[in-house]
Amino acid sequence: MRTLFRAMVISAIIFFIMIYFYSDSGTNEPLKDYNYATPPKVDHFINKETMDETNRPKEGLSVYIGKSAKDLINDYGEPQRKDPSAYGYEWWIYNNFSGTYMQVGVQNGSVVTIYALGNQLNIAPYMIGETIEDIFRTTYLETEIMVSVDKGKYRFELSEEDLNIRPLIQLGDIFAQLSIDKYTGTLSSIRFFDKKTLITQRPYELAYRGDLISPSDIGEEGWREIEKGSEQQILDITNVIRNRFGLEELLWDEQVGQVAYEHSKDMFDNDYFSHDSPTFGTLAERLEADNIDYQSAGENIASEYIDGPAAVEGWLNSEGHRKALLADNYSRLGVGVYQKFYTQNFIQPK
Repeated sequence: MRTLFRAMVISAIIFFIMIYFYSDSGTNEPLKDYNYATPPKVDHFINKETMDETNRPKEGLSVYIGKSAKDLINDYGEPQRKDPSAYGYEWWIYNNFSGTYMQVGVQNGSVVTIYALGNQLNIAPYMIGETIEDIFRTTYLETEIMVSVDKGKYRFELSEEDLNIRPLIQLGDIFAQLSIDKYTGTLSSIRFFDKKTLITQRPYELAYRGDLISPSDIGEEGWREIEKGSEQQILDITNVIRNRFGLEELLWDEQVGQVAYEHSKDMFDNDYFSHDSPTFGTLAERLEADNIDYQSAGENIASEYIDGPAAVEGWLNSEGHRKALLADNYSRLGVGVYQKFYTQNFIQPK
């Protein structure tokens, strides 16, 4: 009976996402995803009931969770840069050639989280570009995930939307968050977490008993450094995704980035969320006020995502935002982040 129920749930989720894929594509030919990923051969369910503290993937990026950052350097070398985060760890950015983009969270010398987007990375037991049919055929999905840390007990509650586009999977003593591109029906990116990092970020509804693990307070100067890192990450991730669909990379535009930053800060300061500022007007008016000449322009905004990578994944799964992200009539991008308000401004100069 339980097997039948599980099969029904998996079928319903696949049908739900495929409905999105076909109904939102419109009459135009959809962009082709050039992931070139081949799904791994799996003949068993990834079922948390059969896993213990040591039963997690024996290969791939997830093995670094809990290990010394020195092990990562031995295998991947020094990162291209290091960005602070809002959660106590430092993002190590690896983006040295096409298909390898990843951000590794390092705290107190140990790896605590990994965000991987590049299709040449080993993210066993999954692969970037793997279809939802293969993922949900081999993965046991749950609406509630229980986590115990020290004397605390934490229960993450996943909504139907969470299950459809960002399910959380337990892999022994670590966790994987899958980001599904609902328009192509494939795995877009993955995050691996240790327990404390997952609880600190709280990416899902959470009920708990005991102490709530929270990030430390951040001062204004600390936030600005985090924001600058997030802005660069959003540019990097946007270009990785555009490359995935055979599109030209966008060049950074510092002046446009300042316009985007001022809009994010304005939304935060004045407690609103809109493309139109009550004070500074539309995107066109804001660009013109800074004497920016352009042929075409577009804007994406987001708020309350845990970080820049999460904001981009959200835009990718929203029809209007996705069109801007994957438009071929822009050549430059400015990104502005103020705490958890995110703005992308795209332009094609005159």
